[in-house]
Amino acid sequence: MRNLLVAIDFSETTTAVVAQAELLAEATKSKLWLIHIASPDPDFIGYKTGPQTERNFLARKFHNQHRQLQESAQKLRQKGIDAVALMIQGPTVETILEQAHKLAADLIVVGSHGHRGLYKVLVGSVSEGILRQADCPVLIVPARPKLEVID
Repeated sequence: MRNLLVAIDFSETTTAVVAQAELLAEATKSKLWLIHIASPDPDFIGYKTGPQTERNFLARKFHNQHRQLQESAQKLRQKGIDAVALMIQGPTVETILEQAHKLAADLIVVGSHGHRGLYKVLVGSVSEGILRQADCPVLIVPARPKLEVID
């Protein structure tokens, strides 16, 4: 393996996804491509001509996400891992798959939130979409269930 594409969304699964990718990169001396798909696409939902407050909110949000992504890559580089951060706007599954092809990814690492039922029917599953359409192997890191303490 030479290239690992690691899709992160800054959710509760991100830490586990990056940790798994880090272990793989160390073991295989692979390059990590951290990718975050920024959403929503402002043109699609009318923010391009929308109120200035909305455009300012999105600009701050994207700036913060970009900063977090760069910090994640920097932490990996400090550990001796070749890591590059990419933030791209577009449809999530399609954009991840396009970048995997473009970067000649040997493996895509993505998290699963563990959504079920109606949510999955209405919204879909990014990890499932990637798994079904990818041209390379996919590692899905499961969401960690929260443990409940019973007295």
